[in-house]
Amino acid sequence: MVTLTGTGTSQGVPVLGCDCEVCHSTDVRDKRLRTAALLSWGDTTVAFDCGPDFRQQMLAAGTQHLDAIVMTHEHNDHVVGLDDVRPFNFKQGGEMPVFATEKVQKELKTRFAYVFAEGDNRYPGAPMVSLITIDKNTVFSIKGLSFLPVELMHGKLPILGFRVGDFAYLTDVHHIEAIEMHKLQNLHTLVINALHHTEHYSHLNLNEALDLIQELKPQHSYLTHMSHRMGKHAEINKTLPAGVELGYDGLRIRVPVPL
Repeated sequence: MVTLTGTGTSQGVPVLGCDCEVCHSTDVRDKRLRTAALLSWGDTTVAFDCGPDFRQQMLAAGTQHLDAIVMTHEHNDHVVGLDDVRPFNFKQGGEMPVFATEKVQKELKTRFAYVFAEGDNRYPGAPMVSLITIDKNTVFSIKGLSFLPVELMHGKLPILGFRVGDFAYLTDVHHIEAIEMHKLQNLHTLVINALHHTEHYSHLNLNEALDLIQELKPQHSYLTHMSHRMGKHAEINKTLPAGVELGYDGLRIRVPVPL
């Protein structure tokens, strides 16, 4: 099961101070926390990213236990909720495994120096985190399930998406090199970003996302990381091709998970 715990941009929706019709919409599908997701199988749950809305997202999803966090990249809207792993530390009695590239780990250690302090410099009650290094070339496993990293270009920044069985989670994509596209063939379910309708230097817009979906031909696709400029969910969703839907916060998607 995949739960989209957030489907908005770094600003979220509604945007502070904005008077547009989307930001004033009463449709709950137009209320978008910062983009993140959960993947659950059996009694195991893994989070993709932990942005500034992490606590609220875990409460909304009813998450009682979290086995690991898998980081896509180091931008604040994907990592700045790291402090909120503390309740899981206390309840589960141990460190939270965080899978991240060396570059992301370096940023985490800078922004959360108190988390990684040692000895007398460590603050009592600080989050307990175990960093596990991943890269685009190495498959890794969590509780017996294999995660295949896929390198994506977020503007000029290399980041990671992940394929798990026939499901792939790709966010903050602008383009994907051909060698990485090969990792995304024959998907059952794809979650991918679509910012809004106009060109952007670091994100796919709606038409670009639809073109990529058409190239990959997954059976089902869900769009995420959408700005208020995408338009209202009820209006845009009905214009999409068969097999493609706008995601929304709290959407639960059944995906085939090989074990």
